[in-house]
Amino acid sequence: MWTSPGRPALRFGERALTYRQLADAAGALAARIGGAPRVALWATPTLETAVGTVAALLAGVPVVPLNPKTGERELAHILADSAPALVLAAAGDELPAALGALERIDINATATAAATAPTGPPPVPAGPEPGPTAPAMIVYTSGTTGPPKGAVLPRRAIAASLDAVADAWEWTGDDVLVHGLPLFHVHGLIIGVLGPLRRGGALRHLGRFSVDGVTRELADGGTMLFGVPTMYHRLAEALDGDPALVKALAGARLLVSGSAALPLPDHTRITTATGRRVVERYGMTETLMNTSVRVDDPRPRPGSVGVPLPGVELRLVDDAGAEVTAYDGETIGEIQVRGTNLFSGYLNRPEATAAAFDGDWFRTGDMAVREADGAVRIVGRKATDLIKSGGYKIGAGEIENALLDHPGVREAAVTGEPDPDLGERVVAWVVPADAGPGARPTPEELTAHVARQLSPHKRPREVRFLDALPRNDMGKIMKRALGARAAGS
Repeated sequence: MWTSPGRPALRFGERALTYRQLADAAGALAARIGGAPRVALWATPTLETAVGTVAALLAGVPVVPLNPKTGERELAHILADSAPALVLAAAGDELPAALGALERIDINATATAAATAPTGPPPVPAGPEPGPTAPAMIVYTSGTTGPPKGAVLPRRAIAASLDAVADAWEWTGDDVLVHGLPLFHVHGLIIGVLGPLRRGGALRHLGRFSVDGVTRELADGGTMLFGVPTMYHRLAEALDGDPALVKALAGARLLVSGSAALPLPDHTRITTATGRRVVERYGMTETLMNTSVRVDDPRPRPGSVGVPLPGVELRLVDDAGAEVTAYDGETIGEIQVRGTNLFSGYLNRPEATAAAFDGDWFRTGDMAVREADGAVRIVGRKATDLIKSGGYKIGAGEIENALLDHPGVREAAVTGEPDPDLGERVVAWVVPADAGPGARPTPEELTAHVARQLSPHKRPREVRFLDALPRNDMGKIMKRALGARAAGS
């Protein structure tokens, strides 16, 4: 990271740091926090968050990124569980009362160092260098099944994942990454900020995602774009009337989508308009990156998250715990992984850690099939997306893609609900493309549409229309909220 001091490292809007400036800013902060057992980081989409993260890594101090949108109760739980010694924040940030008891250190991300200052790493606190198994970050899960759990990520897991995706994506120091993701989770902070820095390349963060921002930065030398399906959907919808966006996406070397499945219609619209495919990858907080479509794979891969990354072992396991050996694109099993990319465990939760593993294999809770060449296609979450209906195992994802192929459907989600005859019935939640009178497709039309594309037993037994689907900060559809809505209706 320290070999090219004058090269651009980070840019957030009009504010930027070269590698030398980043080294000086992060080194000064590292000297102040060295020796702390743990620090919290108010993770806004700013230069300060990037500097604070690099400083903590230099100092060997585990950092807990905090989502600024976290509610009071959840934030209080995270602070009590992780017990940080102090909090890092940008000067002027107004912090919630729950952080008032902690010592606060304002992060100085001002570019005061000369871009041509001597090469070499900045001074860091004296002491033994942290080993590869030392904790680097504690990232809290979404807490969909209880209070959020702190996944302890060792330094070796971060390094292994960054190097693995670099191999799959042919990521080099010549690349300029563009993204507008939040910086309190794996995708935005670890892959999106530390990834470019590990390669010696540059990051341009949009602060907040916008179609105009993507167009501007890709047209001005950006080579890679990271996004989630919601972002790519907005880009796909804007293509028809925006030749500048078409040209910008066509000029990018790599488009990467993650955090949830990208609907097939968006894949098609982007590729048709720009000649560029969107590469999907698969990861999670506890495992960092597991699989990806490789950039050197010449085949189109819509709906696939590719093959296991270097250093990652992956298997599918059926309900009885037996390994699924069929690579037929049909037999569903739960994804389990092992490798140096794994977390060390959940902070203060030995029982939860033990329950998350099958021997040394981590149970992801994601259900998938494998194609003949080993590529993985995820069909949904075990808890919410695997529907057992009439003796069949049905993945919600393929039904959602079939619904999205209908011109009258803008968004779709599929859930299972208890049924006295079938065990579970397939329920489709649909946001119509046009809500005008008479424009909305009928439930019967959508049911027949799915039955024509897939097996008849996969057709929705009920269709419910919504104005919008509930989503979290990463754009993932919150199916538990749909379930709660159904239970309360």
